Amino acid sequence: MENKNGSRIGNFLKSALVLTGARQAAAAEDLPSFFTLKAAKPNGAEQNFADFQGKVVLAVNVASQCGFTNQYRDLEALHQKYKDQGLVVLGFPSNDFGGQEPGSDDEIQKFCSLNFGVTFPVFKKGPVKGEQIQPVYKYLTVDAGPGMGGAVLWNFEKFLIDRKGRLVNRFRSVTNPSSKKFEAEIQKLLAAK
Repeated sequence: MENKNGSRIGNFLKSALVLTGARQAAAAEDLPSFFTLKAAKPNGAEQNFADFQGKVVLAVNVASQCGFTNQYRDLEALHQKYKDQGLVVLGFPSNDFGGQEPGSDDEIQKFCSLNFGVTFPVFKKGPVKGEQIQPVYKYLTVDAGPGMGGAVLWNFEKFLIDRKGRLVNRFRSVTNPSSKKFEAEIQKLLAAK
C-alpha cells in the first residue's frame, strides 16, 4: 500500500518521463534535416541532398581494402531492390581506418563498378572523423540528435535517415546489409509516408 507521498512522487516521476519524452521528440523536430546538406562528387561537383527529399537514405562510409568490403555487393542489392520504393544508398569513401581506402576517387569508382557492379552514388573520398571531418559525417555523428552521436569506429558503418531527413538508426560495421533485421528496418522506413 502506498502512502500519499509515494503516490505523489510516482505521479511526478511519470509526468517527468512524459515531459522528457515530449522534449526529446520536439528537439528531434528542431534538428536540421539531412536534406539541407551537400557532398562533393568525385568530379568535384556538389550533390545537393535536397534532391533526395522524401526518400529513405542509407549512408555508409566505405573502403576498398577492408574485411567488410564485400558489403558493397549487399548494398547494391538493397539499392536495386528498393530504389523504386524510395531508398537511396550513398557511399562515402574514407581512408580513416587502417589506410584501407588508399586509391584516388577515379580508382575507387572503377573498383566499385568493376568488382561489385555498384550503381548507387559513391562520393569524393574524405574523412569521417577527426578535425577535418566532412560535413555529412559531422551531421551524422555530432549534430543529428541525442542517442545517435559518437565517432565512426570502422568502415561500413550504416546510418538510416527517414523521409523527413532525420537520422533514425545506426548500425556498426558487423551488421550486414543483407541481414533480415537490417532489411526490416529499411522496409519499416519505406512503409512510413
